[in-house]
Amino acid sequence: MSNTNTQALSDAGVSIWLDDLSRERLSSGSLEALIKEKNVVGVTTNPSIFHAALSNGESYAQQVAQLAAAGMDAEEAVFKITSDDVAAACDLFAPIAAATNGADGRVSIEVDPRLARKTAETIAEAKVLYDLVNRENVLIKIPATVEGLEAIAETLAAGISVNVTLIFSLERYRAVINAFLTGLEAAKANGHDVSKIHSVASFFVSRVDSEIDARLNVINTPEAESMRGKAGLANAILAYQVYEESFTSERWNLLAAAGANAQRPLWASTGVKDPALPDTLYVTGLCAPNTVNTMPEKTLEATADHAVITGDTVTGGYAEANAVLDSLAALGVDYNDVVAKLEVEGLEKFESAWNELLTDLAASLKNAGGK
Repeated sequence: MSNTNTQALSDAGVSIWLDDLSRERLSSGSLEALIKEKNVVGVTTNPSIFHAALSNGESYAQQVAQLAAAGMDAEEAVFKITSDDVAAACDLFAPIAAATNGADGRVSIEVDPRLARKTAETIAEAKVLYDLVNRENVLIKIPATVEGLEAIAETLAAGISVNVTLIFSLERYRAVINAFLTGLEAAKANGHDVSKIHSVASFFVSRVDSEIDARLNVINTPEAESMRGKAGLANAILAYQVYEESFTSERWNLLAAAGANAQRPLWASTGVKDPALPDTLYVTGLCAPNTVNTMPEKTLEATADHAVITGDTVTGGYAEANAVLDSLAALGVDYNDVVAKLEVEGLEKFESAWNELLTDLAASLKNAGGK
């Protein structure tokens, strides 16, 4: 039986993806249970998630020993381990992918975050990861840096489905949509069946509030206090307006006529970081058709337990969202500075997690008798 609240979210056009994956989650059946009971229809991963997963050494001990015996180093082993987990999850979600013509049933795996500023290397690794996982329902995750935009277009042009991650600003989101359209146009010209290519644009939410609310605390006026916890939703709601405008254009209509699928907005970073805010804020406040909400399990459980799903809470809220950003600007909060800082911090966080993962894995391989 599906949970009433998560079913209501699905009925409103929101695809629920879990922002977590581990060998333990796969082998224990907990992921399968979330599919059956909580309407989970996809999974996203990132370097931090894999670092946390591999910290539970027991689930991976046997494979680490095998990889050590095969003489693999940490760089080789990390791709083998993570791609195996993603491939297994893809198999689990294959019936959902088939039932939704590939829109859902998706599992994401990210390129090495150290390549985020390197276009050619990102393109090459995206293709390697795609071949390594070897499942049609995988999404290759590429950060939306300036250097990543060409990589996104080129990967799509090769017929590979992409999850564009770490989007914070409306300007960059527009550039991501342009890269998506450019990639699909090239894929079509290259002879690929564009109906088989899917993409999501991961727009981050809670981190925007964390950064802006910290600045409002410094301003420390009644007006600043009244704006706390509003920026993340407003920014995402305006992103949805960009989505609606972009996928009604003549450029898009030509691709749609060839069978192309629109790039759906995905709400990421939807775990509430400020305990003063409702724990389902970024779920109930971002309910809109043709969107994905990827949730950490804690947020998913809160949603299932007590979220009040009232249907579409996004379309029609554009004037109010613009007013929020205008009020923040009037208070002296520099939007462009905020989103630039968040991109840098996001990349640093994932790179740090990746480096820690490699360090830990190298030690595990050595303990298992490897080099």
